Amino acid sequence: MPFQIVLNIIIALMWMFLSESYTFSTFFVGYLLGIILLFFMQRLIPDAFYMRRVFKIVALIFLFIRELVLSNIDIVKWVYKPKLDVEPGIFALPTELKSNWEITLLANLISLTPGTLSIAVSHDNTTIYIHAMDIPDVEQSINEIKETFEKAIMEVTR
Repeated sequence: MPFQIVLNIIIALMWMFLSESYTFSTFFVGYLLGIILLFFMQRLIPDAFYMRRVFKIVALIFLFIRELVLSNIDIVKWVYKPKLDVEPGIFALPTELKSNWEITLLANLISLTPGTLSIAVSHDNTTIYIHAMDIPDVEQSINEIKETFEKAIMEVTR
């Protein structure tokens, strides 16, 4: 991936020099042309096309924003209820993530979402302990996190 980014920047700089226009817009056009060239030359480059990973990163950001908005709505509903009927608790989330960076990212995304908090990570990095304000079904909570955040992180990093 870093090789493709450097190659794309070189293509953009060459486009600037060939166009004899040293503005950001010329660089941007050259960068877009580089993306197109790299897309068509995928077979000649050893790694996968790097823009796929960029799209997965953007999808992860939008997923986090969606989960953030939905959980904020849930928190507002709980605040304005006359009688609070929540079931707080702590549960263990088994994770398939391997690297420290992936586990840290998952723990931070969970903690940044209102209503949940990552408490600890096991010593062997296979389990994250999470406190949630409302856990009607532990298995459902585990599956939601695995199907949203964990799956998106694995798509970005692997």
